[in-house]
Amino acid sequence: MSDQTVTSTATNRTNSNNLLRRDVRYLGNILGEVLVHQGGRELLELVEQIREQSKALRAQFDPELFAELKATISSLSSEQRHQVIRAFAIYFQLVNIAEQNHRIRRKRDYEFLAGEEVQNGSIESAIKVLKDHNIAQEDIEEMLAGISLELVMTAHPTEATRRAVLDIHKRIAEDVMELDNPTLTYREREKLKEKLMNEVLILWQTDELRDRKPTVIDEVKNGLFYFDETLFDALPNVYEELERCLTKYYPDKKWHVPSYLRFGSWIGGDRDGNPSVTSDVTWQALTLHRQLVVRKYKEQLREMMKMLSFSTNLVTVTDELLASIEQDRKTVQIKNAERWRNSTEPYRIKLGYMLAKLANTLETNVASEQVGYNSPAELMEDLRIIDRSLRSHFADYYADTYLAKLMRQVELFGFHLMTLDIRQHSQEHENTMTEVLHKLGIVDNYGALSEEEKIPVLVKLLEDQRPLTSHHIEYSDSTRECLNVYEVVAKAQKEFGVNCISSYLISMTEAASDMLEVMVFAKEVGLLRIDENGEVICTIQAVPLFETIDDLHAAPDIMRQLFAIPVYRKAVAARGNMHEIMLGYSDSNKDGGAVTANWELRIALNSITEAGKEHNVKLKFFHGRGGSLGRGGMPLNRSILAQPPHTVGAGIKITEQGEVLSSRYSLEGIAYRSLEQATWALITSARLARYPEQAPQVEKEWEDIASAISEAAQKKYQDLIFRDPDFLTFFKESTPLNEVGELNIGSRPSKRKNSDRFEDLRAIPWVFSWTQSRYLLPAWYAAGTAIQQYVGDDQQKLATLQTMYEKFPFFRSLIDNLQMALAKADMKIASQYASMIKDDTIRERIFSQVEAEYKLTSELILKITNQNEILDNVPVIQESIRLRNPYVDPLSYLQVQLLQELRSIREEGGDDQVLLREVLLTINGIAAGLRNTG
Repeated sequence: MSDQTVTSTATNRTNSNNLLRRDVRYLGNILGEVLVHQGGRELLELVEQIREQSKALRAQFDPELFAELKATISSLSSEQRHQVIRAFAIYFQLVNIAEQNHRIRRKRDYEFLAGEEVQNGSIESAIKVLKDHNIAQEDIEEMLAGISLELVMTAHPTEATRRAVLDIHKRIAEDVMELDNPTLTYREREKLKEKLMNEVLILWQTDELRDRKPTVIDEVKNGLFYFDETLFDALPNVYEELERCLTKYYPDKKWHVPSYLRFGSWIGGDRDGNPSVTSDVTWQALTLHRQLVVRKYKEQLREMMKMLSFSTNLVTVTDELLASIEQDRKTVQIKNAERWRNSTEPYRIKLGYMLAKLANTLETNVASEQVGYNSPAELMEDLRIIDRSLRSHFADYYADTYLAKLMRQVELFGFHLMTLDIRQHSQEHENTMTEVLHKLGIVDNYGALSEEEKIPVLVKLLEDQRPLTSHHIEYSDSTRECLNVYEVVAKAQKEFGVNCISSYLISMTEAASDMLEVMVFAKEVGLLRIDENGEVICTIQAVPLFETIDDLHAAPDIMRQLFAIPVYRKAVAARGNMHEIMLGYSDSNKDGGAVTANWELRIALNSITEAGKEHNVKLKFFHGRGGSLGRGGMPLNRSILAQPPHTVGAGIKITEQGEVLSSRYSLEGIAYRSLEQATWALITSARLARYPEQAPQVEKEWEDIASAISEAAQKKYQDLIFRDPDFLTFFKESTPLNEVGELNIGSRPSKRKNSDRFEDLRAIPWVFSWTQSRYLLPAWYAAGTAIQQYVGDDQQKLATLQTMYEKFPFFRSLIDNLQMALAKADMKIASQYASMIKDDTIRERIFSQVEAEYKLTSELILKITNQNEILDNVPVIQESIRLRNPYVDPLSYLQVQLLQELRSIREEGGDDQVLLREVLLTINGIAAGLRNTG
């Protein structure tokens, strides 16, 4: 790259950042006008006073100024406090919109100025590297046939923003993007400002809080929002770009990339700890999936009808197209309003019949003479008929762009839109099996058997084709519901296609019997069956979820035991000799801390992969990452590259949840960029797996060091979390844990059981609460002590860690995640939350320990990375956090004051719904300010 290009790029980056600041300032000024309009100039001046005091404290802490700020906050009336909280919270919403838009702008600016330059992390850069390494076209075809990424939406309750508010955000984002339009006249800019004023006013007058918990169906619809708005178009656009790049660098082949990138969902299928997810709800979710995808196809066909005005007076279409129209005329009933009257426009006639068939496809009780599409393949064949006819009269451009995109959408989404996973806790299956076997007199108390006794019972039941269950036998409600789920899966595969549900996940898998129980129940409804030749037909797979560190240790031997069972191994063969394994990042982190969880997950990936190889089984790992750093959260491309390349094998699945969905997929430009970067990472990982000599070489010594650091970190972490008798008191009293549970952000309870035990607390409220209170403890605690134990005073050991940071991808990813957590944590703010702890001794002892660990970890991270300040290597994020903090801090101070007032009232048996509402508003605001919260 020339000096001129470097200078130009630096200048462009400065100009681009100026545009971001312009947008933030512009939206901030509009919010200021709305505040004056709604609350008078006094409100704006009050907000500005608090902001300036907070900003000055950030620049240099002054005890007098701090006391002044707290006095200002304490003096607010209830109404003023309410408005101040909302002002800061809405400001963050507007900043987030500006930053999301800026990501799209940066990509466009790069493409505009780069010319022939290829952007890092783009699909083209991945293909160019393949070409530069002289990798043959045939090898690339094999690589593309082997890669797979499925992104799975979950309803985990960390998205605090209502759908109504997300809709307003989208409209504001579109308007702000228009500010970059150089052709706008003065009057048009004034109109745009008026429109934005109106949108921000609507946002101010829209309640950010839900008045009730969302139902599961509400959550299903929220997930579908992203398909409707962005993903239905963004996904095929990624495929189109990949094929364009392949054609550019390997022009001798007509490329059609296999479907490697898809979305799935847990929403409506995840019943672990959520009694609201019933078999009926699962069926409703699948029905909503179908309704959306068919509606999208109909919209596409109507657009095609507008464009395909080709007339047989001017072109000759194929006999195949005319014959298909004639066949439709005989078999498809079409409403007069939809019948195309002009007989010289055959494409429009054909599309009218296709629309009628799609309408019939949605009707489950259509009369036999009303022909619909029995499968996506039938719809695809009609599209191919049109495609071949268009090419026969040289309308290739339309076929290669618009029609090709619709054909790709049918390939990707079928009539089921996305695969729905089922998830249930292993204990539920054991309870059901115990009741079923007891009623038949096969085993009196199955649940009391040892693992060695359970296995032969279950294998025998799997091999025996006689039914175990009957609708004539009375079961308990929980057992009947458990069995009903399998019946719904079988019915769904017939109605929506076998791809609508293919994985049954088992939470807390601790033994091989947990897997075999699910397969026995699958056999009951024909999802697994043995034909007369002894061959196994299997249309669903039991997927273990290994969550705790002990489970991760046990996982390889559990899989070996299963693969050694002939009938189970045949079921795996029936699924293409591929087995899915899910690894839980949340509970392993809660169990052992961030450093240990990351290391143990890496060990598990390698050891389970080895177990699969021994039995010739390819493994697809499903990474249960959250949005927060404390739950394995990181950018999508980094989460793919974080896996050792040889473990990518049969593909990757990754959960996408909470606020991650809105931050990545609410705007089409950002959705496209996220998926493009994921594709780049996937191809890069596949290249390194196929050509390991091109991958960074990891020294055995480095792995030994990482293992030792992990072991020390686990001890330090568990000494506090599990072995300190006062820790739970510290946690509950210095974070808004209980109040977070009152925020109506998810249909699922925050605890698996109605208990106050730490073990029964879900990982999401655990992490969410620490983030709200600005500790972010699960994401960094114990790292400093563990690193210090290794380094001591030995500068050579420090130099080794610096080398590991440069050359060991796992270690670099770990350190960078620790950096991000340390940057967002704030011990001065956390100390305010600690002030809520009633027992001074507990507060001072544990807080001083946490504070010392934070200081030690920060010092060591700076030494390892050779930086002056945390996140010097990511200045964009560093600046974003620095600019946000003065606005987040007042919300934190307000939250502490409100929590103290509310808890004091509740301790005396009272309650105050106004106070609670204000607490919940601060939770929303801090979540918007810090982002990746859960």
